[in-house]
Amino acid sequence: MSVDICKAIQAHALVLLNAQPQVKLVLAYSGGVDSECLAYGLSQFAQQHPNIPCLLVHVHHGLSDNAEHWVNHCLTQAKHYQLPIQIERVAINKAARQSLEALARDARYNVFKKYLNQGDILLTAHHQDDQLETLLLALKRGQGPKGLAAMGAMQPFNHQSWIVRPLLDVTRQQIEAFASDNQLKHIEDESNQDEQFDRNFLRHDIIPRLKARWPSIATTASRSAKLCAEQQQVIEDEVDTRLPAWLDTATPFELPAFKLQQLSDQTPQWQALLLRGFIQSLGFNLPSQSQLEQILQQLIYAADDAKVDIFCGDYSIKRFAGKAFVVPVSNEKPDDVELIGNIQSLCTGKQLSLTVQMNQLADCAIGLTQTGVRLRLATTEQVTISFGAKGSIRCQPHFRDKGRELKKVWQELAVPPWQRHKIPLIFYNDTLVAAIGFWVDKRYLASHNELGVCLHT
Repeated sequence: MSVDICKAIQAHALVLLNAQPQVKLVLAYSGGVDSECLAYGLSQFAQQHPNIPCLLVHVHHGLSDNAEHWVNHCLTQAKHYQLPIQIERVAINKAARQSLEALARDARYNVFKKYLNQGDILLTAHHQDDQLETLLLALKRGQGPKGLAAMGAMQPFNHQSWIVRPLLDVTRQQIEAFASDNQLKHIEDESNQDEQFDRNFLRHDIIPRLKARWPSIATTASRSAKLCAEQQQVIEDEVDTRLPAWLDTATPFELPAFKLQQLSDQTPQWQALLLRGFIQSLGFNLPSQSQLEQILQQLIYAADDAKVDIFCGDYSIKRFAGKAFVVPVSNEKPDDVELIGNIQSLCTGKQLSLTVQMNQLADCAIGLTQTGVRLRLATTEQVTISFGAKGSIRCQPHFRDKGRELKKVWQELAVPPWQRHKIPLIFYNDTLVAAIGFWVDKRYLASHNELGVCLHT
């Protein structure tokens, strides 16, 4: 069966391109036989559709002595195809128990994200045999329907763009025949022969034996993947319908929280589906099945005052006030140098105003005003700013009739413990007088029409 790669690109991509005519096509171009065929087809597509921008992106991983040769090959071929190309160099730092395959893949896709704007399309040269490899790897890892759905011909990518795989119904044999018929030059990555990598082991040892016994296994496996994808879509649609009722967005934090009060009433299956949906809705990778079960046990059944803090790679899952929070590990304390200088100037009466972005806290407008809840200007006091203070310090927020310990105030305001050290606190001498974005001490409020510092969100 002959293959028309240009038509395959048109069939898969034009639906998206017609919906958003200003977008571009970006090809993940390794120079291997698969992506070489796709680059050739893209060059034909570009000639037929000169109004649609096309770009090749080649990633130099620095893992092979031949990497510079591959760069030169891709530059030469891009010139031959009359397509623009970008070469990106990345560094792969492998730690113990990390997969080099996964690290290299993540590095590539992080590069591709740089070139994709709203609605843009990333073309990859995955084919039917790649789909079989992906399905077998999902079985090896014990994945569910989402993993067994393998790769889709058209899938959302990075919340704003698309991945399109025009060759997903084309076999490796057909691709190699196409390259031969069109005398396409391509590179050979020597690492593709190294069977210490799982995909190569499947490709060279297992799949040929499967095909020898069942010649159509790649086709039937692809059909199974599509069926799993359909079932997974039904599940995800239902989760999307139910999930909003479990979210608490009325928090002073960017990310919504997940309500836990009635979660124990759900079946174990729906507990897992809802928590997965919550994590995915925030854009984070899912924990393993065993880890998810442990997380659910701790979130639902641990004592109310128990500290739940479960590390999941680039985020932690924490519990507070009957809710679960996803907290990125990358969260850092805000830059306090400029903040301190500006607040000190304001509290001593200088005419300055600014907006402070307090990490995960909402924006807080700070300035001088004669109305509303506001901190009186300092007279002889020394003004200092601190991030974090002992919970035993007593204060009297403007909305309370009596004083209270700071830790009790944070609990009253439902501020989780891991966020408290990020809130800028204003001191006059050694007295805590305000928490920016939350409260002003009642004893230090500006009175009547007196000029004061507004610290409202």
